[in-house]
Amino acid sequence: MGNLYLTYREGFPKDLDSTFIENTDGTIISYGELEEESAKYANGLSELGLQPGDRVSVQLDKSHEVVFIYLACLRANLIFHPINTAYKENELSFLLNDAKPSVFICEKEIYENISFLNLEESISHVFTLNPADHESIQSIKKEGDHEIVDCSPDHTAALLYSSGTTGRPKGIMLTHGNIGSNAHALKDAWGFSDDDILLHSLPIYHVHGLFVALGCVFLSGSKILWTKSFDAEQAIELLPRCTVMMGVPTYYTRLVASKDLDKSCLSKMRLFISGSAPLLEDTFIQFYKKTDHHILERYGMTETNIICSNPLNGERKPETVGIPLKDILLRIVDDSFNSLEIGEIGHIQVRGPNVFNSYWNLPEKTKEDFTSDNYFNTGDKGFVDKDGYLSIVGRTKDMIISGGLNVYPKEVESLIDSYEEVEESAVIGLADKDLGESVTAIVVLNANFYLSEDDIIFRLKEDMAGFKVPKKVIFVDDLPRNAMGKVQKNILRDKYQ
Repeated sequence: MGNLYLTYREGFPKDLDSTFIENTDGTIISYGELEEESAKYANGLSELGLQPGDRVSVQLDKSHEVVFIYLACLRANLIFHPINTAYKENELSFLLNDAKPSVFICEKEIYENISFLNLEESISHVFTLNPADHESIQSIKKEGDHEIVDCSPDHTAALLYSSGTTGRPKGIMLTHGNIGSNAHALKDAWGFSDDDILLHSLPIYHVHGLFVALGCVFLSGSKILWTKSFDAEQAIELLPRCTVMMGVPTYYTRLVASKDLDKSCLSKMRLFISGSAPLLEDTFIQFYKKTDHHILERYGMTETNIICSNPLNGERKPETVGIPLKDILLRIVDDSFNSLEIGEIGHIQVRGPNVFNSYWNLPEKTKEDFTSDNYFNTGDKGFVDKDGYLSIVGRTKDMIISGGLNVYPKEVESLIDSYEEVEESAVIGLADKDLGESVTAIVVLNANFYLSEDDIIFRLKEDMAGFKVPKKVIFVDDLPRNAMGKVQKNILRDKYQ
């Protein structure tokens, strides 16, 4: 059997009364509860008539119930589709229309206003999470053992969306084998054991918090100290009880900025891991000065899970993302796909059991993003040094990473350009000490029209997730273009940085 739940369960402690999650209020979720509750949800989903391959879309605030539902989907060979909780009506409507789920679980506010979503067809089953609600997903739970559905490692376990430069989000189909093989590689690479306690402050609609963090814990039978979100002062209070922390660079810049962070609160800590966005060398150095810990930086993306990692034992080089994990092949190529030498900058391509098989209902896009010998074009540019460490120097795809979350300029530009007052716009990322990159809009207004910075930001906040909304709007008479008419965003970045 290739079912990912069985892969995870092999790592559970023999004593299922062992703690899986400890919440900040002191309440405990044991591995036994994890097994029992996921079985109840799997039984309930099966009784609804769901068949292997059906999608279960979930847009819920972070909670252990979401973990139970995720594992229930694995057990029943259903496709788990987590949705960013910041997404607004337009974004949510697109994802639901594209994924066509059989079940949608959402917060009460969305449930009560679902008629306002622009859905092409109704969803068979819509639930909230609140047990007091009439249509709560908790009402479907059925007691009893659940026979885990046999499936191939190539069956799709999860569907996650990552927007493209065209602005149309792409569904990324991650298999049981993709997620399981990567979890094993990371557990070994980072030395996870049942003695570990992970500080989990990440969201769980994202590869980082859902597959990377939880996978390492499941496979080692370790424990999680669970917080709803990241707060630097709360993290400093909890770190004395933890051995590992995973975070995005913004978490570490905020920790460094706190006067309360020092070596005395890190007596048990063995490892700090950073990913989802580039870690600045200054943050790496300042964190070491305050803590005596070198942050371990790694590199991954939704389509591939984690590709590279700096070593657990060995030199952790600032502004590198380390070496490829076990069984992962990586190469640097030029525009004609010829392999480049050590130190030469080119396109990063990767192949391995971690790499997704295809995009959801986009066979031509899948073909476009893979080479004839099955390497995936990551869209990032970088080079490998003489020791085999990879450095990322830029992105071929025009993407901004702000606070560890991906922002695709075309999506923001399309919305700004739809305003009648706007002639055109260009959205860029500018270096930001806290967020890594700050979303900035450069806007040209139509003649005889007026919009203020506040006007544009207010409108955007109504239609898209807050992390995508520009922090600053700059008005110009025209945008710089090259001889082919393409907007030169490099000039804008240089000018406004």
